[in-house]
Amino acid sequence: MKQEQQTLRLKSVPESIHQIEKLIEDICDSNNLNHNYLGCITVALTEAFSNALEHGNNNNPEKFITVSYEKSPTGLSFNITDEGTGFNYHSIPDLKDDGTEKVFPGRGIFLIKTLADEVKFLGSGNELEIGFKISSINFETAVDRMKKFKDYSNSEKNTVK
Repeated sequence: MKQEQQTLRLKSVPESIHQIEKLIEDICDSNNLNHNYLGCITVALTEAFSNALEHGNNNNPEKFITVSYEKSPTGLSFNITDEGTGFNYHSIPDLKDDGTEKVFPGRGIFLIKTLADEVKFLGSGNELEIGFKISSINFETAVDRMKKFKDYSNSEKNTVK
C-alpha cells in the first residue's frame, strides 16, 4: 500500500490556520471521507494549532508550527509541533462533558481528546500526535470488498429467475 505523508511548516500567525483547513479538505476528498470525519479532524487540528500558536509559541510570528500528516492502513495520524518549551500535560484535568457551554483551562485539549481516537503528548509537551481510526481508508480492503460485492450481486442475478 502506498503511504501518504505531508508536512507543513507554518508561521505562527492566525492566518496559517487556513493552510491546515485546506490540507484536511484535500485529505478527506482524496480518501472519500464523509463530512463527519472532516468536522472532527478540522476541530481537533485547529484546536491543536491554536494551542501551539497561543500557548506554545506565544503568538510570536518569528516562530513556526509544524503539522505532519501520515496515512496508514488503519487511519490518519497528525503531528503538531511548536517551538515553545512545552508544558506539563499531566497537569491538565480530565474533564467530562456535562452538556453545558463553558470555558475552562484545557478546553481545547478536552475537545481534541473527545473527537480523536488517539491523542499522545510527546517530548516536553510541545508535540501532539492525534490519530483517527478509519477502517475504510485501506484501499486494498475496499477493493476486495467491492469485488466480493460484485461477485455476490452477480451470483444473485444468476439464481433469481
